[in-house]
Amino acid sequence: MFRRRRIFRPAATPRRWRAPLVALAGAIIVAALSGIGLPPDLMGSAPREQEWSALAAEVRVVDGDTLRLGDRTLRLSRIDAPERGQSCTDAAGRWFDCGAAAAEALSRLVNGRSVLCRVQGRDRYGRGLGECTAGGAELNSGLVISGWALAYEGDDLPMQAAELAARIAGRGLWAGDFTRPDAWRRRNN
Repeated sequence: MFRRRRIFRPAATPRRWRAPLVALAGAIIVAALSGIGLPPDLMGSAPREQEWSALAAEVRVVDGDTLRLGDRTLRLSRIDAPERGQSCTDAAGRWFDCGAAAAEALSRLVNGRSVLCRVQGRDRYGRGLGECTAGGAELNSGLVISGWALAYEGDDLPMQAAELAARIAGRGLWAGDFTRPDAWRRRNN
C-alpha cells in the first residue's frame, strides 16, 4: 500500500504540463526572433526631437521652469528659475517668495492656452527638456525677458541678451536682490 521512497530522490513530477510549456516557450522565442512585439526604438532609432502638446485643460504649472502636460512632466530648457520657497527682496527691500512669483509669471505666460513643446532629451530627473510656446508666445525666453528666470551660461547669445535686457530694465528678479537659483539649491540641499 505504501510506496517506499528514498530520501535522496525527488518525487516524480506530473508530465501533463510539459508539452504546453514547451510549445509556449517555442512561440515566445519565434516571436522574439522575428521582431514581433518589440518596440521600434529598441535599437536606438528613437527620434532625437519630439513634439509634445497639451490642451489648455491639461496644462499645469509646477514651478517657474516646469510644466505638467497631461501625464508628462517637462522642464523648460536653457533657463533656470527660482525654486518655490526661495526668498528674494523687492525694490523696497521686502522679502517675498520669488519661486512662487516665477511660477505665477509662467502661469501668466501660459494664460489658459494650449501648449506646444519641442522636446530634446531629458534632465537628470527624467523630465523632458524642451522649448515651449502657448498661443504663439515663447515661454522659455518670455520668462527670461520678464526677469523671472535666468539664462544658462554658455553659447546661447539670444537668451543672454534677453537676460541682460531684463537686468538693465530692472524687471522681475532684477528689481531687487536675489541668490542665483543654482547657488540657492546647493546651499539648501
